[in-house]
Amino acid sequence: MKIASTFMTLATITMLWSCGSKSTETTDTTEFADSTNKATADSAATDSASSAMEDDAKFAVEAANGGLAEVALSKIAEEKATDPKVKEFAKQMIKDHSKANDELKKLAESKNITLPSAPNEEKQKAAADLGGKNGSDFDKAYISQMKKDHEQTVKLFEDAQKDVKDSELKAFIDKTLPVIKAHTEHVKSLDKTK
Repeated sequence: MKIASTFMTLATITMLWSCGSKSTETTDTTEFADSTNKATADSAATDSASSAMEDDAKFAVEAANGGLAEVALSKIAEEKATDPKVKEFAKQMIKDHSKANDELKKLAESKNITLPSAPNEEKQKAAADLGGKNGSDFDKAYISQMKKDHEQTVKLFEDAQKDVKDSELKAFIDKTLPVIKAHTEHVKSLDKTK
């Protein structure tokens, strides 16, 4: 049962990854979201409003892309991790990032911001690479990826605290950033044990 579940997860990731490939006619959902948001911002009344809308939407798309990737990678870890602490961390990532993803999605809908429906090609490739590992190699690779991703996300959110104009998006950032920082510290402590 566990092998079948892992196989299905990897098959889904492979399918998503191939769908996001530039060699197919399918558009990367992150690219689609960016272009849709640019068109929406371009139709704004003034250049400054257009620029602010586009910047806010760019942050939302990047945050959604990262959040979707965290959930996808952590679902693999929930299945494949061998260390109970790593499995527990993966469960926490799924819970926290799913909650943040849902909040961001509702907020984006209210702002007419299009978000990606799946992680971008780069994130899907990382998931496929991770899915090909087993045992302690998997645990180490997952923790390493989580450390890298969370450090990037902290920077994204810290930069957005300064740059985002929309007050509701700012409130989302202020609420979510401490959680992401806590994840970063947690994963660093796990990294020291690997």
